[in-house]
Amino acid sequence: MAKSTSPKSYGNESISALKGADRVRKRPGVIFGSDGLEGCEHAVFEILSNAIDEAREGHGSLITVTRYEDKSIEVEDFGRGCPVDWNEKEQKFNWELVFCELYAGGKYGNSEGDNYEYSLGLNGLGSCATQYASAYFDAVIHRDGYEYALHFEKGENVGGLQKTPYAGKKTGSRFHWKPDLEVFTDIDIPLDYYLDVLKRQAVVNAGVTFRLRNQAGGKFETTDFRYENGIIDYVSELAGENALTAPVFWQTERRGRDRPDKPEYKVKLSVSFCFSNTVQRIEHYHNSSWLEHGGSPEKAVKSAFVSAIDGYLKQQGKYQKNESKLTWADVEDCLVLVSNNFSTQTSYENQTKKAINNKFVQDAMTEFLRAQLEVYFIENPQDAGRIADQALINKRSRENAERTRLNIKKKLTGAMDISNRVQKFVDCRTKDTARRELYIVEGDSALGSVKLSRDAEFQGIMPVRGKILNCLKADYAKIFKSEIITDLLKVLGCGVEVHDRHAKDMAAFDLGNLRWNKVVICTDADVDGFQIRTLILTMLYRLTPTLIQQGYVYIAESPLYEINYKEKTWFAYSDKEKNEIVNGALSGKKCAINRSKGLGENDPEMMWLTTMNPATRRLIKVMPEDVENTAAVFDLLLGDNLQGRKDHIANEGYKYLELADIS
Repeated sequence: MAKSTSPKSYGNESISALKGADRVRKRPGVIFGSDGLEGCEHAVFEILSNAIDEAREGHGSLITVTRYEDKSIEVEDFGRGCPVDWNEKEQKFNWELVFCELYAGGKYGNSEGDNYEYSLGLNGLGSCATQYASAYFDAVIHRDGYEYALHFEKGENVGGLQKTPYAGKKTGSRFHWKPDLEVFTDIDIPLDYYLDVLKRQAVVNAGVTFRLRNQAGGKFETTDFRYENGIIDYVSELAGENALTAPVFWQTERRGRDRPDKPEYKVKLSVSFCFSNTVQRIEHYHNSSWLEHGGSPEKAVKSAFVSAIDGYLKQQGKYQKNESKLTWADVEDCLVLVSNNFSTQTSYENQTKKAINNKFVQDAMTEFLRAQLEVYFIENPQDAGRIADQALINKRSRENAERTRLNIKKKLTGAMDISNRVQKFVDCRTKDTARRELYIVEGDSALGSVKLSRDAEFQGIMPVRGKILNCLKADYAKIFKSEIITDLLKVLGCGVEVHDRHAKDMAAFDLGNLRWNKVVICTDADVDGFQIRTLILTMLYRLTPTLIQQGYVYIAESPLYEINYKEKTWFAYSDKEKNEIVNGALSGKKCAINRSKGLGENDPEMMWLTTMNPATRRLIKVMPEDVENTAAVFDLLLGDNLQGRKDHIANEGYKYLELADIS
């Protein structure tokens, strides 16, 4: 019988590989990080990167970028010119390697500095990937006394290499291309992108002019960016004339490894900064690429500056007694800093180069900055004092603002309808605290039964979902992570009597904010019910002991037996009461004696009569000594004292044999 073939079958013939231009055109997000405008912008930066590498090596001091009205782009440099002629070693034309092969280029030498010591366009993807992703791509190169011209359409070369003699003195590369709308969803790169990128590149490439030509209405408007001294000029520009300290510039070179088994590489570190009480800006660059998401240099700056300023504050005795340590936010708020680092090996977090994760760069920069800051504080005592004072102002302002925010939040939260914020909590109608009663019940079934039998005018219900945490043993971190506990505390409204950092989101205890006149624990009259009751009592005893001491906490007694004779019903809350009823009022009569069901199985009339009605219910006021004794037994039975538990069971266990579930 022939084997059926499904159009969705997955076999050996299902595997295919993208080839040539399709590797980029069908998956642009893999190379450029996005198939939208951001990816299109990154393609521009890839071409610009190659021009920057040439200028930084001393080949040309002008880079021109042209933004045309038809959304095409041109980048021209005046470097050595991209090699495109025959490559004897590879037995191919260099233009094929540069524009048609991913991971090929002039930056894969065997040793540092073969062509580019510190390269921004490191990975050999840029020129090829951008060409593949373009509707057309034209390259004009001047070098070795020739002009070379290439033309590509949708990733395919048209016409081969055109080589003609050139008598001029100019050398360099000019690339003109139009991103393809078949590849990118949007190619209309805004003017602001070019202005931002070219300014940033001028900042970190001292002495290089970046010229933007923008075509509008058929005319070209030209804007030049140039920082003769690089990042220190930029920091001075950012800080203005009223900075707390004058900008400084530090630079060094180091060699090291990211791991012992990794090759050694070189890193050139440079940082410029000043402090200000009006401006805050921090930017990191690596091999000229702006690290929007930071990575290694950001971590180094945070560690070094917090450590140095905190050490100075301690040394000068500027902290108040028991005052908390300052944080990065307090330093960052008054810092203007630009780092501009280069390394011969770079580990970017991804192709879009927005963060690096070189461990050696982080370690070297941290060590360098700490040492420099220590000397700086000694040599500039007035500046050090201004920096420390401003950081302290920032810290104390932040802490005061946070306290104010929390107080307002707690106040506003207290005024909200908590029934909208706490799952399954059922409020009562009256706002008169002197009348309000809260019944804490176990589970949804008890919630339903109590809800039907309560007086909705003054009785609210809070169900406990599952077994509550043992607050006798748990630390505060676990306690305040428990939603069951925090929800119950919200419903109570009075806050907690705990001074611990894990209770920072809870209001401080205030009996005046208690929303209830009675807090009634209502559980089944069985072993599980007794345990839940004890857990709730233990929680209240540890977190809000004043409620117990002032007599706000009660236990609702549930009847153990229901005794029926004809149309009359008696409820007994203990074996003694049952015997008194049977041998007293019902002596000699044939009556039905039933063990009471759980709260969730009782009918509303019975619940109202035995548990909810103030005229007929039995409430036991919990006293502090009751909780202490209960907690002690509870700890004995469930705590860590194994031998004590064995001894207790051996001595007292016979009293509870009839309750044991033994078949």
